[in-house]
Amino acid sequence: MIITPEISVIIPAFNEEKHIGRSIRSILKQNIIGERFEVIVVNDASTDRTDYALNIFKDEIRIINNDENLGLPGSLNKAIKTARGKYIVRVDADDYVTADYLYIMHRFLEENTYMDAIACDYLLVDDLENVLQRVNCMEQPIGCGIMFRTDHLIEIGLYDDGFLMHEDRDLRTRFLKRYNISRLELPLYRYRRHAENMTNDTQKWDHYEEQLRTKHDESKS
Repeated sequence: MIITPEISVIIPAFNEEKHIGRSIRSILKQNIIGERFEVIVVNDASTDRTDYALNIFKDEIRIINNDENLGLPGSLNKAIKTARGKYIVRVDADDYVTADYLYIMHRFLEENTYMDAIACDYLLVDDLENVLQRVNCMEQPIGCGIMFRTDHLIEIGLYDDGFLMHEDRDLRTRFLKRYNISRLELPLYRYRRHAENMTNDTQKWDHYEEQLRTKHDESKS
């Protein structure tokens, strides 16, 4: 008997051979029956040994290999379109989660039907996994650590492929025009800060910051 998973966990990866194993293991060790969730990893035409790292888990995850680099939003959209779960949750390849991550977030959405999405607090950690600080997910939101109802994401049009940065902020802005995101005051997510973070590219960051401002200012007129 084939069981359709209730949760689809999406992990986008580009040149993440160093961290991807930690991220995947944290998902596979969840305190929830494995048949209730699926793990979809999108290898966005990595040029390092990410493909080798993913093949270690090939019997436990679904791997999508991009022939060319699509960027983060394009890879996320590709995974969402193949997802079978009622709920979608994103985990970045350099981050990891606690063992109760899926169980608690899923339970909250199942029991609270008025919630459209649930975001959990997170711990900011360094490359050695030392905790730097606990962060309120509403005061400093990130693109991960949020469980969405899949049909809502489809309804708003998924991620905008044009945002190679701030894709999460654009999605969140559009999502909140129709739906709500509730806060779960538990630090279930581990957000890694290291030298390779995309957010360290300040020139690119500022470019997409302006693009985001322009898009949503225009939408108000």
